[in-house]
Amino acid sequence: MKNKALIGTLIALGLVVVGSFAYNNLSKSNSQAGDTKDVVKVGILQYVTHDALDQIEKGIEDGLADAGYDGDNIDLTVLNSEGDQSKIQTMSKKLVNDKNDVLIGIATPAAQGLAGATKDIPVVMGAISDPVGAKLVKNLKKPEGNVTGTSNHVPLKQTVELIQDITPNAKTVGVLYASSEDNSVSQVAEFKKYAQASGLSVIEYAVPSTNEITTTMSVMTGKVDAIFVPQDNTIASAFPTVVSSANAAKIPVYSSVDTMVEQGSIASVAQSQYDLGVETAKIAVKLLNGKSVKEVPVNVIDTGTPTVNLKAAKELGITIPDSVLEEADIAVKENE
Repeated sequence: MKNKALIGTLIALGLVVVGSFAYNNLSKSNSQAGDTKDVVKVGILQYVTHDALDQIEKGIEDGLADAGYDGDNIDLTVLNSEGDQSKIQTMSKKLVNDKNDVLIGIATPAAQGLAGATKDIPVVMGAISDPVGAKLVKNLKKPEGNVTGTSNHVPLKQTVELIQDITPNAKTVGVLYASSEDNSVSQVAEFKKYAQASGLSVIEYAVPSTNEITTTMSVMTGKVDAIFVPQDNTIASAFPTVVSSANAAKIPVYSSVDTMVEQGSIASVAQSQYDLGVETAKIAVKLLNGKSVKEVPVNVIDTGTPTVNLKAAKELGITIPDSVLEEADIAVKENE
């Protein structure tokens, strides 16, 4: 009996030891799994600081977070070249050397800088108006290199129609843009085509930098009935100067993004810059989740919503037609 009791005790002790060993191994395994949680690296390069691009950047971060990329599972780097071409090159190389999994360029020069710095890391365009003209992609539906993303093709035909609806007596439209921005040059050509087909005369005013805007505005306001500003980062950076000069001459300014209407332009066929950022993030998420660039076509967003500034219209003595108000978003009310 004693032997049987002894044997039973030894068996019980053995089971306890084996169980403890197994438990410790399982705990160690789970601990190591938690320590090796995957972290993705995303680098964002923004061309310059202004409201429109800031909204795109915010939309990208929020879009990534909505997809589950926030907190400890993403290493996010955001750089801003502040319009300095040399910084674009330096910052692009840094983001490449940091071995990011995906790179995002906000505005054409930033996307071009990143695309020129790597042919291996996927580059996502953040709302580029003319990616083909900017030589970022050749085929929007089937990207052949390492670049894809979003393209916000400005609804220029709708913009011409809006100008004529709000200011039917306008005969000459001045277009203010930066000669250094490829996306602006292509927009101006398309705008001019639609405007002239509708009976409007168009005078182009290209500036090399923000330093020439004040002088150019003083010349322009004496020759045009309305002003159109395309999606242009140089002009956007100094847009309050444009609005101030135009208001002094009682000339309405039409813009191409919603943030410019909030800053004083009378109207725009606008595309939400924040929403464009969210759509850009969706492209990045597809790539982070294993899709290849050639499997992710460029998302072209080419429609917009009429957006008006009633306060600016009142100050200029312009009445927005009911036909426009029925479809438009009100960015600024009369009493704001």
